[in-house]
Amino acid sequence: MRILLTNDDGVNAPGLKVLEKIAREFSDDIWIVAPAEENSGAGHSLTLTRPVRIRQHGHQHFSVTGTPTDSVMMALGVIMKDAKPDVVLSGVNRGANLGDDITYSGTVSAAMEGALAGVRAIAMSQVYGKEGMGDAVPFSAAEAWGAKVLAPLLETPFVPRTLVNVNFPAIAPDAVKGIQVVRQGFHDYSRGSIVKGTDPRGYDYYWFGLHGVEHTSGHDTDLEVVDDGFISVTPLQLDLTHRESLDVLRAAYS
Repeated sequence: MRILLTNDDGVNAPGLKVLEKIAREFSDDIWIVAPAEENSGAGHSLTLTRPVRIRQHGHQHFSVTGTPTDSVMMALGVIMKDAKPDVVLSGVNRGANLGDDITYSGTVSAAMEGALAGVRAIAMSQVYGKEGMGDAVPFSAAEAWGAKVLAPLLETPFVPRTLVNVNFPAIAPDAVKGIQVVRQGFHDYSRGSIVKGTDPRGYDYYWFGLHGVEHTSGHDTDLEVVDDGFISVTPLQLDLTHRESLDVLRAAYS
């Protein structure tokens, strides 16, 4: 099995090393093609206004001066054009990709690019408990449970143009209650935090905190199960069509 690893935290991110360790439980044919720098929040962006360059760091180990999407495109179209991967694994992201965070996520978008190319694709993220942890974020739940979560996903048929999003809770491995397959939740960011600061020259600047307010009816989404101590596994689709609106809009134009 040939496995392509990528992420949005950058080629030197601790989570990518965790992902490689997980992947090597299934194969020795591992390729790494990841952004040269952190691209968190890049979404499915593609670099069109400047050249993209590739740097080789070792055997089957590359960085790309671009986004997570660029990295997967360069992997499939240049680096691995004669050795297409069987699986694209993206992560392990430092931080959650839950609810509609996935619309911002470079981690999930890298997996989307794999799915667009017809390759089985899985995104994996490690939730952490508090802000400001930097590289101190513990990946122990992902390390201990990663292979257990991944094994069935490598055997189960995927519908074309779909992918799977996995999130590990911010607790010790022995406290994880299990794995739940659930739908995507919904965050309300209308009251999310925007942190204001002032630079040395006296000009204001802002950081988006993105502290979402849970806004999901019922108790059956990725947001709640991760809060409850489970690993969430959520199938996603690339078709964003809201089918229930098709007839309503057709009628509006008739």
